[in-house]
This record gives sequence, C-alpha cells and structure tokens, in this order.
Amino acid sequence: MTTSPILVLGGTGKTGRRVAAGLRAQGHTARVASRSGETRFDWADEATWKPALSGARAAYVVDSQAADAATTLRAFGELAAAHGVERLVLLSARVWAEMGVPSDAEQAVRESGTAWTILRPTWFMQNFSEDPMLTGPVAAGDVRLPAGEGKEPFVDLEDVADVAVAALTGQGHDGQIYELSGPEAITWREAVGEVARAAGRAIGYTPLSVARYREEAAALGYPAEYTALLGELFEHIRQGRAEHVSDGVQRVLGREPGDFASYARRTGAAFPRA
Repeated sequence: MTTSPILVLGGTGKTGRRVAAGLRAQGHTARVASRSGETRFDWADEATWKPALSGARAAYVVDSQAADAATTLRAFGELAAAHGVERLVLLSARVWAEMGVPSDAEQAVRESGTAWTILRPTWFMQNFSEDPMLTGPVAAGDVRLPAGEGKEPFVDLEDVADVAVAALTGQGHDGQIYELSGPEAITWREAVGEVARAAGRAIGYTPLSVARYREEAAALGYPAEYTALLGELFEHIRQGRAEHVSDGVQRVLGREPGDFASYARRTGAAFPRA
C-alpha cells in the first residue's frame, strides 16, 4: 500500500466525509479538501487546486451540475494529470442518462488523461435525514413532492462510499461506469412511511403538481432554476422512468446493497423534528 494521499473533494459533504472515513478505515491517507476542510479547495479559486493535488495519487470528485462545471472540471482534470494523479473517480448521477441528458462533466473526466471511473447513483436515502430539501418537510411532518406514486430505487450512501473507496484504491475499475441503486424500487409514499415508523411519529406524504411544488418551493426561498430542475426530476420519477434496479453495488462489492427500511431503522431518532 502506498502512503501517497488520496484527494477527496467535497470531503466534508454527504458523500465525501464517508469516502474519507472509508479510506482511513482501510489504512489509506485521505486528504479532505473543501472550502472549510483540512485542505482548502475552492472550484472558483484555481490557486487552491495545485496544493490540493500535490503528491496525490487519486482524487474523488463530485459533479456540481453548475453551468460551468464541465469547463472547470476539464481544467482540473488536465492539471491533475500533469501533477501525476493516476485516477479520477467522479460522482455523477444515473438520472441524466435516463433522461437522455449528455453529461459534460463525465466527458471531461474521460478526457482528463488519467484513469477514470464514473459512479451514477440514484437518489440518496440519506437525503431524508441530511438534505434540507427533505429534512424540513420531514421535521414538519408532511413531505410534499410532485413524485406521484412513481418508484425510486433509493441508494444508501454507505454503499456509494464503499464503491468509491474500492474504485479509488483497487484494480479493475478503470474505464468503468457503475450505476448504483438499492435492491428495490419503492414509492416516495412508502419511503416516507418507513421514515415515520423509524422516527416513531406521524409523517405524511402529499403528492403535488409540479406547478404547485414550484410555488411552494419559491415561497421557501428556493431559486426558480433549482425548482425547475427538481420539477423535471420528480416528473421523471412520477412517470415510472426511474424505477429500474441497477447492479453496480453488487458488481463492485460482491454483496447486496442496503435497503431503505434498514437505513430508516439505523437512522431512527436522528430524523429531524420540528
């Protein structure tokens, strides 16, 4: 095992902190980088890129979906290759391919000059306990979304992190695209029901129209472009286009992914309350 560090961008975020912990648990050196991390890194400040990359043998990168993300990531990938980084692992999303939306970020990583692996997860289970878009409604006791009765094979972030660690440190992952999901697709109503049972209190699910959802989100201060994108993503789910199960976790880890009920029970009292 080499002692060269592995750079984890967004290392204090939902996925990054789990990836860093997984690397350290296996004896690797994780260089946590973010605007507030152990190593300062800011996509908008290229002066922070080289120090973060210095001496690193691999890097974990999250697609921000910002308008200039692909251009920025292409420049970062070229710099990474020039500084001897051997591998980039990109966290993308399965939904873009499902919707026929080309991912410029994925293309930028493929053209970086390093070995690469792309992860395409479904919606994270942990959004119910860690993402403000859902923690607020969970706390209020009413999750109001335009997903209808469409199903989603939510993926456990612990599985995503384990796959990322394997791709960053193991062999046989170069040039691979792994679609990651849980073992079954469930409706958002069923997911909220599992959260409610684990939390021990009433939490409802109210399906909305996209227009009504955008009105309510705007009233909460969410920007119009963000709610427009979410509306498209939830409509995709409502139409039943996201319900297929992927086998990426099994292919990489050789085991079944965690299910939603197990996540909810594990999280239990940590679900937010009003």
